Amino acid sequence: MSHTPQAAIYSPATEIDALMPDIAAPVAAADFPQTILRYRNDRAAASVGLEGLSDEDWLRHFGRFEPLERNLPQPLALRYHGHQFRHYNPDIGDGRGFLFAQLRDGAGRLLDLGTKGSGQTPYSRFGDGRLTLKGGVREILATEMLEALGVNTSKTFSLIETGEALERNDEPSPTRGSVMVRLSHSHIRIGSFQRAAFHDDKALLERLVDYALTRLYGEQPGEDPAAQLLGRVVERTADLAASYMVAGFVHGVLNSDNINVTGESFDYGPWRFTPLWDAGFTAAYFDHAGLYAFARQAEAIHWDVAQLAVSLRPLTQAQPLVAQLERFPALYAQAMQRRFCWRLGVEPTGDASAMVEAAVRGMVATGTPIDRFFLDWRGGHTASGYESADWSAFRDTIAAFTPVSGARDHAWWADAAPCSMHIEEVEAIWSAIDERDDWQPLHAKVAAIRRMGAALGPPPPLP
Repeated sequence: MSHTPQAAIYSPATEIDALMPDIAAPVAAADFPQTILRYRNDRAAASVGLEGLSDEDWLRHFGRFEPLERNLPQPLALRYHGHQFRHYNPDIGDGRGFLFAQLRDGAGRLLDLGTKGSGQTPYSRFGDGRLTLKGGVREILATEMLEALGVNTSKTFSLIETGEALERNDEPSPTRGSVMVRLSHSHIRIGSFQRAAFHDDKALLERLVDYALTRLYGEQPGEDPAAQLLGRVVERTADLAASYMVAGFVHGVLNSDNINVTGESFDYGPWRFTPLWDAGFTAAYFDHAGLYAFARQAEAIHWDVAQLAVSLRPLTQAQPLVAQLERFPALYAQAMQRRFCWRLGVEPTGDASAMVEAAVRGMVATGTPIDRFFLDWRGGHTASGYESADWSAFRDTIAAFTPVSGARDHAWWADAAPCSMHIEEVEAIWSAIDERDDWQPLHAKVAAIRRMGAALGPPPPLP
């Protein structure tokens, strides 16, 4: 049931040229004092034909940012705007990252290699353009866990320690610096369209729509390309919102510049996994109003997608855009059922809404941890703990669902405890690195997460 990516031959594809020079500014990477390889994701590298790089070549390309063969000759810092906690900000862009390369995976899908912590750009404002090593470690843990739980996420491709001591106001300083590379299905985000609309650049909007449809979705534009694209984004982001909920994940900063038009999750700052099904659980200490709380994430993403619709208005009439936006709630509800069934290992036949609602009520009423619930019910560990009246509705509704073939075949389902990623373990993994330079807990956790991912298998496809 493994979902190891398809191996590929290195295939450069600098499709971003179609949007230049309007979409980005050429920049140079910082000259770091050191480049110490801390993490290389050879599974992700194999999907784009780069797993054969020696460590020396890896450091040259992903620490010193020497261009990959036949790829972008110089890094590009993308320009975009965005709503940040519902306040429009025209003064943002890639402030500590850039697009380093573009290439295709084994299925022919266009992917980007982008950075975080690679130095200052014209959009850094008052930032130093750097990434803490702790921030890089946290992103590894977030992306590995989300990938295993079926979320459409960027992959942490590389993490290199830079030998710098960074000052931060919200954590102990000085702290170690790093530069990270992520593999993702494009860095074009809602904020890219917002910037074009802000500047009344209809031609750029048209080019962005064409790029997204043809290069990212592999579709030819129809009679109304803007509405066509919005429909795809609605479908993907509704599924993304549902996948967060079923994973028990809180992104923390769902601003419109953090929503990719492919519906892929990326850029993990103050993320958390909530242990319990707690509607008000927040990840960011500065989210005082709970705007991006656990149970408000679908609302937040839908609001962001509405800003894309506003940006596309110069290209089409309002009615087809509104019609696409109105599909979001139903698609989200369907995705919740589909993904809930997937994690439970049952066939998604018929209406599963009552079963999902009963499960959530049971978890809330009894304080059952999310990861514990899914392991118990799919793994068959329900002999005790689920007999109370709080679980009666769920017991009745789940009885109508048929287990998928091989749902419990992997040995992981016999484990006594689930694989979780709560803040206490994140801090413990970082402490081992920070205090003893011990990377074994990180590598062991990644291996454990991937074992769980193999047990769960590939995520459910969009209908």
